[in-house]
Amino acid sequence: MATLTIRDLDDDLKAALRIRAAAHGRSMESEVREILRQTLTNQETGGGLGSRIAARFADLDGPPLELPPRTELPRAAEFPE
Repeated sequence: MATLTIRDLDDDLKAALRIRAAAHGRSMESEVREILRQTLTNQETGGGLGSRIAARFADLDGPPLELPPRTELPRAAEFPE
């Protein structure tokens, strides 16, 4: 296992980390490992924003949505001058 030292950590950031770690019942070191694990794992498996939103709500059992057919081609936005 590797060791990582972080210097010049902002006091407010350290306090927020301490509070977050306590809320999860972990040490600050363990909390940092979990934050890094989640962040880096999500980047690797990731997908786009739409994929992540769909995955988050996939377990909800709601009525299926019927999407209307597209009758028009996409067009550029028009901005007033």
